[in-house]
Amino acid sequence: MKTITVPNKEQLSAESQTILESVEKKMGKIPNLYATIGYSSSALKAMLETEASLSHDSSFSAKEREAINLIVSQVNNCDYCLAAHTMLAKMKGFSDEDTIALRKAEYSDAKLNSVLKLAKSISSNKGAADDSALQNFFEAGYDEKALVELNALIALRSFTNYVFANTQIPIDFPLAQAI
Repeated sequence: MKTITVPNKEQLSAESQTILESVEKKMGKIPNLYATIGYSSSALKAMLETEASLSHDSSFSAKEREAINLIVSQVNNCDYCLAAHTMLAKMKGFSDEDTIALRKAEYSDAKLNSVLKLAKSISSNKGAADDSALQNFFEAGYDEKALVELNALIALRSFTNYVFANTQIPIDFPLAQAI
């Protein structure tokens, strides 16, 4: 079986290097997963542009998007993204206990929990949400725009989850607590 390694920036295309330099300026480092996605400058660019687009005029706050990242990564068993997004969720104000509750879709806020349950249902069922999860989402006050954006956020996080699943690159964030 071929072992996938995290490339040095210099091993990547000029376009990936430029993109990763801006990531490094923003984050203070180049996460191993981003560097690995950089094997394809097109995929790296698409991922980052999609992430930026989904944070502009979004139905979900930055904190809610981190909660979605956590539940999707939990469903997909992605230790890398669980580590990264647990850290980011705590930076957004969630406690350690909150991050566990989010990953279980047992969060105390009913509105956010409706999002978590729907994201879990969509992720677990290859896109086909349970009717009750959809109904609960709409009853919580979300609309069609939010549903479409939720699907996009799930697809985006699933992409990074799948890259990790198929590369098993080293995790360069503090590990998330197992549940």
